[in-house]
Formats: sequence, structure tokens, C-alpha cells
Amino acid sequence: MLLIDKLRLQKDLTNTEKRIADYILRNLTTIPAINVADLAKDTYTSHSSVIRLAKKMGYEGFRDFRVAVSEVAHSELYRSNPVDANFPFLQQDSTKEIAKKIADLTINTVQRTYAQLDDTVLDETANLLAKAERIFLFAQGDSQIRARSFQNKLVKINKFLIIADEYADEDWNAASLTSKDCAIFITYRARVPQYERMLKHFMNENISSILLTGNSRSNLIPLATQSLVFTQEEMDFLKVSTFSSQVAFEYILDTLFSLLYAKEFQRNLADLKQKNEWIETGILSDKPITD
Repeated sequence: MLLIDKLRLQKDLTNTEKRIADYILRNLTTIPAINVADLAKDTYTSHSSVIRLAKKMGYEGFRDFRVAVSEVAHSELYRSNPVDANFPFLQQDSTKEIAKKIADLTINTVQRTYAQLDDTVLDETANLLAKAERIFLFAQGDSQIRARSFQNKLVKINKFLIIADEYADEDWNAASLTSKDCAIFITYRARVPQYERMLKHFMNENISSILLTGNSRSNLIPLATQSLVFTQEEMDFLKVSTFSSQVAFEYILDTLFSLLYAKEFQRNLADLKQKNEWIETGILSDKPITD
């Protein structure tokens, strides 16, 4: 979870620590130049309270915490105009304004997701997909559309993905996986009891699994072999559409495809040229063949 989200969420913070967090959020641009004593004085707290907050946010001390806040302040200052992920436009907005807000929301979502990525987790996730004989992808609703896009891309590198939820066959598909396969679950809320049962089964059978979710508190996370968690400012229900979450899923899947492609870049490139030749001018072409 991003530092700014932890400061806003204020989970497990005392009232004193909440007061410090609120002050930091209101004064992001000035915090990088402040010291512990001044921050404690400005918030009517103590030196030890500031240090405790820094440690609860995941930092060794105030210095590391202040550096992280500086990075947050910089990103907030130079990012695209902030947009409400749930209602990104208003009734009175012009066509141009709506187009600009959707562009800003897309940019902000990708940047926010990128900031939460872990190189090691990404590499290990790509490795699971690379060595899998078969890939089964479990997703419903809008997320299944993202799954189909990913499926289409993987064909280009001879990886064939099965949409497991299609035709209500998800249970049969789940029962068909072996330790040579890999399952991917795409769910923003990650509160699907059926997926929990499947992940427990995969864990028992030593079957690799990957979870993509926006819910950092989901009980599915510890059940998956690898979890890619990227929180957004999107509500579960009260929203115009799933703009932000689906942009995030598309970006992560595109990144995973790119990592897979890069592992065998020259071979994939040669394969691409060969297939393109067959389709454009060879036996698979619809152009008449001349002697």
C-alpha cells in the first residue's frame, strides 16, 4: 500500500498519531524540510509520537520516513490533475472536459499502480507463467474482458490461456489443473468464496497461483503463490464505472506479457517474422499466389 494511503487510512493509529498524519497530509510540500522537533511542536505532540508513527508506516526512523514523504509530495505536485475515480466527470462538463478527465484518470491510475510494483514479485510472477504448460485465468464481469485481451497477446508467443470461468465451467477447470499448470485470478474486491476454495485446493495440490487484486486486506492473498496488490481510490459499488481498476489490471497484464516476451526476445521476434510472412505472403495469405 502507498504511504499516502496509509496516512489517509490511519489503521491502528492512536489519536495522537492520527493528528500527526492529518498534519502531514495537509502540509506535504513543507514536511521534507521539517525536523522531528518542529513536527512535534506544530502538532502539539512529542518526539516519540512522531517516531512511532514513522515506524508504524514501515520506516526505521524519521529520516527515512521524511524521504518517503518527499517522494509523495513530488509525485502529487507533478502528476496529472487529480480526478475522482468513482465520478470522474460531472453532468455540466463539456465534451473536452470529460475527455481530459478520463485521460488524467488513466494516467494517474497507471502511475499509482507503477508506484506499488515490486520488481521481485513481478519477476517471480512472470517465471510462474513462463514455465506453466497451461494457464487458466479466473475472472468475472469487466475483469474477464481484460483476461481476453491478455489471452490474445499470449497467442503471439505460443502461450495459450484458458478463460476458466467461461460457460460456467470454472469448477471443472479448477479440478483439471496439475502441478505443471498455473492459475491466475483477477478480482478487484477479492471476496469470492469460490476462489477461496479453489486457491486452497491449489495450495494443497502444489499448483501455482497468481492473484491480481485491489483489496490489500483480502483473505485470498496468503493463499496465492504470488499476489500483485495495487490499491486504487475506487469504491466497490458507488461509481460510474470500473474505470480505474480495469486500467490497472490492463497495465499489469501488459507488463507481465512484456516480461514474458523479453525472456525470449530474439526467438519471439524471429517467430513473429516467420508467422507474419506466412500470413501476409505465404500459404496462409488470402492473396493469390503467382508462379
